[in-house]
Amino acid sequence: MTKQTILGRVAQLAKANINALLDQAEDPQKMLDQLIRDYTNNISEAEQAVATTIGNLRMLEQDHQEDVAAAAEWGGKALAASRKADELRAAGQTADADRFDNLAKVALGRQLQSEKEAATAEPTIAAQTEVVDRLKAGLDSMKAKLGELQAKRDELVARAKTAQAQNTMLDAVKSIDVLDPTSELSRFEDKVRREEARAMGREELAASSLDAQFEALDDLGRQSEVEARLAALKAKAA
Repeated sequence: MTKQTILGRVAQLAKANINALLDQAEDPQKMLDQLIRDYTNNISEAEQAVATTIGNLRMLEQDHQEDVAAAAEWGGKALAASRKADELRAAGQTADADRFDNLAKVALGRQLQSEKEAATAEPTIAAQTEVVDRLKAGLDSMKAKLGELQAKRDELVARAKTAQAQNTMLDAVKSIDVLDPTSELSRFEDKVRREEARAMGREELAASSLDAQFEALDDLGRQSEVEARLAALKAKAA
């Protein structure tokens, strides 16, 4: 994975528009749970990529430090060889002096090579350091976005549960509304009133029947009295 690809992926993930996704979701809770899982996996992948990039940078830095140290070491060897050559030449040992001068030249060549390698690595290290800083910032942004996503998920779940509880309560209140003439309670009240009316009717009817029976008994008594008086008149006439 190239540095550009890694950085582009982090930037794309960090700029994810969570609110737009929520607006399009049919089931926000399930959608958010899946989005959190996906986003967490993306962060994990990005962390691995950033860790690899940081590791490569540290290797470049170590190589650069070794080149700098090697250049200093070869410079010291060149100086020591040159001084030895000067001592030998002063003592008249020209052949040995030339040999140490040649060693000094070899050391200087090695020094130049190490310095060149160190100088060549410096722009790469600087660019890689900038990339690593941007990747770290991108990861921080992703983690902050994940925290925002988790908070949004908790908020929506709480709101959904509250709305569901309110609707359940309203449905329950509506089902026992005594002011509703079509409710079950109103119909039951009408049934009770009809039963009460029927009982009153039967009571009134029973009372009328009893009065009629007493009136019939009175009529029977008068008829008996009339018959007795008629019998008495006939007895006197005989």
